[in-house]
Amino acid sequence: MKTHVNRLLVSVLAGLLFVSCASTNELTIPVTQPATVFLPSSIQNVGIVDRSLPSDRNRTADEIDKILSIEGKNLDKDAAQNAIMALNEELLATERFEGVQHLEEVRLRSPGMGVHPAPLDWEQVNEICETYGIDALFTLSFFDTDTNVDYQTAPVTIKGPFGTEIPAIEHRAQVSTLIKTGWRIYDPQQKIIRDECVEYNTANSRGVGINPVRAVEAIVNRKEAVLQISQNLGQRYASRLFPYHTRVRRDYFVRGSDNFKKGMRLARTGYWQRAAELWEAEVGNSKDKVAGRACYNMAIINEINGNLDEAVEWASRSYSEYKIRRGWDYVNILERRIRSEQRLQYQMEDQSKKISLDHKED
Repeated sequence: MKTHVNRLLVSVLAGLLFVSCASTNELTIPVTQPATVFLPSSIQNVGIVDRSLPSDRNRTADEIDKILSIEGKNLDKDAAQNAIMALNEELLATERFEGVQHLEEVRLRSPGMGVHPAPLDWEQVNEICETYGIDALFTLSFFDTDTNVDYQTAPVTIKGPFGTEIPAIEHRAQVSTLIKTGWRIYDPQQKIIRDECVEYNTANSRGVGINPVRAVEAIVNRKEAVLQISQNLGQRYASRLFPYHTRVRRDYFVRGSDNFKKGMRLARTGYWQRAAELWEAEVGNSKDKVAGRACYNMAIINEINGNLDEAVEWASRSYSEYKIRRGWDYVNILERRIRSEQRLQYQMEDQSKKISLDHKED
């Protein structure tokens, strides 16, 4: 027992020593990312089509699949409609487009069975776009659910009317539904598919009770879960068309000299510029390791301030002159972010041109 306690104490002390000797601290920086899918401002009117219904020749196989996987009646159809309506509402709410139409009367079909069909031919896309006066066509290319049921029974005891324990059988049902969706956006003006996205999500529901009916409730309840997730999928797909905000993680050095320790305290309390003054003072330190870490931290403060080119220069210097390995990794991270910023700027300028033209017309 004493040996076990001693080993545990050594382990804890070693962990504390590791934490106290860490050479870096972590911070997060807010970043605006460009839209995953770029639609030029020339695309102002769009239509949405449900292509997820199976074609007649595959309908029998699809129905068998539904039975084998215990699909509810019209579950795929209703869930697909939820996804499309959510997408339609999100696109309208953003006011990015002049018009958004749900083209319910357009009867496109897919192979069914959760297979992403081949793209539509451009003659067919052009015909739909010209008929409805739209600049781009969104399609829910496929929508499929696969359901697995894990049904078990187990002996349990329950309280009887007089406090006695009575043996009983507990019924347990775990229902897991895999939701598979595929989307495409066709741009007939440029004859390119602007986006092709396949996504998987899972809805889980559970039922437990001494009466089998309680366990079966899990199968009933799963429909509501699938419908809700399908709605979320439509909303999330719409978000691919717009810039979004996120936070990125970075590490900065907190050890090497007293200025690093003081800089750490200043940074923790939000005084980043004062911390940067201390780091800059160490750039000329006679010790390469200290000078390299100072250069690296100067890259960090420049990224915080939005000076990405200067950040690349400092990070590059930390690696090329002082062999700080993190500096090379950071250069690559910063260059990717610069490319991302360029895409974001291009997207914003494209939308600004459209807004400017609209104002002139008014």
